[in-house]
Amino acid sequence: MSALAEAAPPTAEIPAAVDLREEFESSGVKDVLAELDRDLIGLAPVKKRIRETAALLLVERARKRMGLAHETPTLHMSFTGNPGTGKTTVAMRMADLLHRLGYIRKGHLVSVTRDDLVGQYIGHTAPKTKEILKKAMGGVLFIDEAYYLYRPENERDYGQEAIEILLQVMENQRDDLVVILAGYAQRMDRFFESNPGFRSRIAHHIDFPDYTDDELFRIAETMLGQQNYHLDNPAAEAMTAYIAKRRGQPHFANARSIRNALDRARLRQANRLFETATGPLDAEALSTISAEDIKASRVFSMPGNKASGLGKGDQ
Repeated sequence: MSALAEAAPPTAEIPAAVDLREEFESSGVKDVLAELDRDLIGLAPVKKRIRETAALLLVERARKRMGLAHETPTLHMSFTGNPGTGKTTVAMRMADLLHRLGYIRKGHLVSVTRDDLVGQYIGHTAPKTKEILKKAMGGVLFIDEAYYLYRPENERDYGQEAIEILLQVMENQRDDLVVILAGYAQRMDRFFESNPGFRSRIAHHIDFPDYTDDELFRIAETMLGQQNYHLDNPAAEAMTAYIAKRRGQPHFANARSIRNALDRARLRQANRLFETATGPLDAEALSTISAEDIKASRVFSMPGNKASGLGKGDQ
């Protein structure tokens, strides 16, 4: 026997069977999905698609271990939905899931917009885009409002150069980078129609529904609880009314709008306490949001969809 043969490592033993439930437990995928359920209220169809994707990847990994014919699934994705529906949070969980299953090396998320990729003069776009791709390698690149990369009305726009670089990397280095494009559904559809190269590389299209009023209220309670605040009963009724009114007004952004509203309610509570307190305040007083802190919002003084004075944040 030659020295080379003696030094060669033994061939890995191919298992006769794989316990997918054990793989699910030991890989940490169960923990990721549990975090997703815990951290995000609602979004049942989104969570279902993530579980289905996890199941596919577990099966493909098992097939590879058993020496069966397999091909690494295309993992580039499109997340569509209105602002504040949890797209970035789900992208972070997806990066963690793909890393635990061995489909990406690092599991980090790099979140960018058009401004991070597209330059303002000739020769500026390529190095910007390549630098972002370098940072994202081994993980997930999340491009929010991806349709802004394509501006056909401006013949001097450099977004097309960034698109061509992205498409090349998405095809040639798909084993080391997952790209997630995100934005409004209709705009993303038009973007894909104008850029068929992207559509052909995207395997998973996941739509994020708006939250219901009840889900938004639960989100509000969760956000306050994380900061050791709570609503008293009249404030809870006021918050329910606020959500119903705010949904029909401009620039509504789901959970993002709720966060803005609570930040303003806390600001009003602090000023109320500062102006009215005549002595020491206990933890209950410092932690309670009252109805007046919610009802002071301009949302209650403006008629439904005519609240054009509202900015992108809540008032």
